[in-house]
Amino acid sequence: MNKELIQLIDISKSFDGQMVLDELNLSIHENEFVTLLGPSGCGKTTTLRILGGFAGPDNGRVVFDGQDITHVPPNKRQLNTVFQKYALFTHMTIAENIAFGLKIKKKPKSYIDDKIRYALKLVNLDGYENRMPDSLSGGQQQRVAIARAIVNEPKVLLLDEPLGALDLKLRQEMQYELIRMKNELGITFVYVTHDQEEALTMSDTIVVMNQGYIQQIGSPESIYNEPENAFVADFIGDSNIIPATMIEDRLVSILGTRFACVDTGFGHNRPVDVVIRPEDVILVDPSEGIIQGVVTHLIFKGVHYEMEVQACGFEWLVQSTTLFPVGKEVGIQVDPFNIQIMNKPESEDEEAVTLDI
Repeated sequence: MNKELIQLIDISKSFDGQMVLDELNLSIHENEFVTLLGPSGCGKTTTLRILGGFAGPDNGRVVFDGQDITHVPPNKRQLNTVFQKYALFTHMTIAENIAFGLKIKKKPKSYIDDKIRYALKLVNLDGYENRMPDSLSGGQQQRVAIARAIVNEPKVLLLDEPLGALDLKLRQEMQYELIRMKNELGITFVYVTHDQEEALTMSDTIVVMNQGYIQQIGSPESIYNEPENAFVADFIGDSNIIPATMIEDRLVSILGTRFACVDTGFGHNRPVDVVIRPEDVILVDPSEGIIQGVVTHLIFKGVHYEMEVQACGFEWLVQSTTLFPVGKEVGIQVDPFNIQIMNKPESEDEEAVTLDI
C-alpha cells in the first residue's frame, strides 16, 4: 500500500448546536481514489470542506504529508477543489479560465501555454482554447473545471459531487474519464457523492457515512458483499434485510427455516440481521426450494427482471434473467456464501433508512 498522505484525527464539527461530525478519524493514501458516500446531511461535504481548508473543525487535526495543516488557508494547501457548479468565468476563454491560477502565481507565459495544452489534452478538449464557456456542454464545462484544477499540480484533487448536474449517459462517460485522469496524473482523488453507482464504479476505497459517523471503510467489493450494518446494506444497492437468529456457527434461522451460511463468531441462538442481495436469491420449482412463496410483482429492467416474492411473511426482492410470472408458486434457494450475517444495529445511525411515503 502507498504511504499515508492525509490524516483526519478526531474531527468534530457542529452548526447551530447540531453535531455534523463526531470525532471522525480517516486516513487517505497516496494515489488513492477515495469516495465519501452517504445521504444528504451525513457530513461528507463538511469533511471535504475541512480537508480543503474552507471550514475549520471545532476539534481535531488535519495532517497532510506529516504536517499539521488544520489552520493553513486553502490557497496554501497542496489540494485543489472541483465543485458541482463548475465556477467558470463566463467572460473568459477556456484557455484564460485554465490559466487563471497560474497567472496569479506569476508563472511565465511559455510555462502557462504548455500547461494549458497539457491539461486540455488530458481532458480530451484539444483545440478548445479560444472557445467561451457558454458554448460548451455541461460535461465539457466540467472537464474545463478539472483542467483548471490540475494545472496547479496539486497532490490531491477534491471533487464535490462534480457530476451531479449532468444527465445519466454523460455522467457515466465522465466516471470513466475521471478514472483515466487519476491514473494518468498519479495523484490522490477525494470524491464526494450520494450516488452509490458512482462510488462502486470509480473508487479504490469507499467511506460510507451517516449522521456524522463513518459506518464502514473498504473496497467497493467488500462494501457491497460484506456490509457491516443494516445502514450500509440498505444504502449500497438493493437488499433483503431480514431479522434472523444465529443458531450456531454456519447455521442461521431465517423466517423460521434453517439456512446454512459461512459466518462464525456470532454466538449461539443470538438475534442478528441477515443480508441477501436480490441477484443472489435463486428461484426454483417449489419442490426444490428451502422455502416456498408466490410471485406478487414483476418489472422488466432491461438486463434482468425484478420480482417480489411473498414467502414466510416476508416480501423478497429478486433479480433474475429468468421470468417468473405474477401468481406463480416458486421455491427459494440461497447459496451459503451469499448469506451475510450482521450484528443488530447498536445506534440509530447504523439502522437502515426508512422512507415515509
